[in-house]
Amino acid sequence: MSETPIQDFDRLTEHLNEVQRLLSRNRLVESLVNRQEMPKHGLVENLVHKQNLAELGKLLDRLDAVDVARILESLSPEDRLLTWDQVREDRHDGILMLLLDEMREDLVSTSRQPSEKVSLNAFDLHNGRLRQVPVANKSDLANIKPIWVDLVAPSAEIRYWVGEFFGLELPDPDSLTDLEASARFYVEDNGEIHLHSDFLLDAEDKARNVAVAFILHKDILFSVRKEELPVFRLQRLRARTQPGYVTEGKDVLLDLYAADAEYSADALEDVYADLEMVGRSVLNPHVTDDAAAQILSEIARAEDLNGRIRRNVLDTRRALSFLMRGKSLSVEQQDEARQIMRDIESLDGHTTFLFGKVNFLMDATVGFININQNKRVSKLTSISIIFMPINVLAGIGGMSEFSMMTKDFNVEWPVAYAGFLVGSALVGWATYHILKLIEAREARRSLEAKGLTKSA
Repeated sequence: MSETPIQDFDRLTEHLNEVQRLLSRNRLVESLVNRQEMPKHGLVENLVHKQNLAELGKLLDRLDAVDVARILESLSPEDRLLTWDQVREDRHDGILMLLLDEMREDLVSTSRQPSEKVSLNAFDLHNGRLRQVPVANKSDLANIKPIWVDLVAPSAEIRYWVGEFFGLELPDPDSLTDLEASARFYVEDNGEIHLHSDFLLDAEDKARNVAVAFILHKDILFSVRKEELPVFRLQRLRARTQPGYVTEGKDVLLDLYAADAEYSADALEDVYADLEMVGRSVLNPHVTDDAAAQILSEIARAEDLNGRIRRNVLDTRRALSFLMRGKSLSVEQQDEARQIMRDIESLDGHTTFLFGKVNFLMDATVGFININQNKRVSKLTSISIIFMPINVLAGIGGMSEFSMMTKDFNVEWPVAYAGFLVGSALVGWATYHILKLIEAREARRSLEAKGLTKSA
């Protein structure tokens, strides 16, 4: 007996409440652990964190794809990403198909879950849409006419039988970074087009550029890389949901470059947001050395990511220029390539601006560090000045036996030494207050000078 809409809504609400309860408990436990000072603090926090997330993952495994999609749509962006990372990877595509376009692209672009599985994906056209066809062995390829064959961390055996079936040689993804820049774009005598491009991966731990090898062979696009990339997953989802999005391998290639430009633009927005937070910290008039060290770390990360984005878009521009010069693109594809080039050119100004902002924040932070050092040096100088007269008196008294200097006055040595100590303390106290008066007078003169400048 099928459930009524009311029963279905109640069941979904119950699952949503359970997911929110687990997420809330995870945040609470993390907060409590972070406030505790205990041995092996990081180990305890990690174990508790994994235990809560494992329970959340088991709950999601019991739900069907529709329920998981509705739950994701009801969560906040931060909770949605954390929940999404607990969904098994083999269920990703089915759930993503049920989400809104904007939400789907956000999850694909910002997911923190790495993909390390070895995979071979073949795609053909079905009713104008890109369709993924499962490929387990060579015989599966004989039943399809793919326009795109995508290999992620393929073994030598997989590269061999795929290459043998289609009549080409597929490169080893581990050796893609060994190529010189001049050997990254070329055309074989048989008409094969080879391109080796870098794609940005803005991972949470560290941003990096991932090398991807493209081969256009008989209107089929072959792509070989070492790890999964958000750009490729996003391209597959778009082509599946939009009829007529691609018609051949060159369309897939151009759309991958277009998606890479979009991904770079999104990464630039993240750099803007990070530098804005850093800027608010730098504008604080009192920046401690520890805060300055943290600020410098954030600035360095932003500079590294901005540099990788600039390198990535430069590499994409070179690849598009090579394709356009080769005259292998149709008129529509040439127009699309020019549009991608214009999008990339618009990013150049942003990367240049960010480099200037990074330099400004770096100089400002270093300036605060110098100010803190000058304050410490100034305090040491003041202490040295205070003790300078005392040192002089001690030096005079130490030239001979101190009692010899006071015996003519019938002063006993304990009294003489006590008087010397009291006198030294009075000299130090007087020197300290004289310094304070001098500093106050200089500060007053500075304020008066600023007042005269404003009034003028």
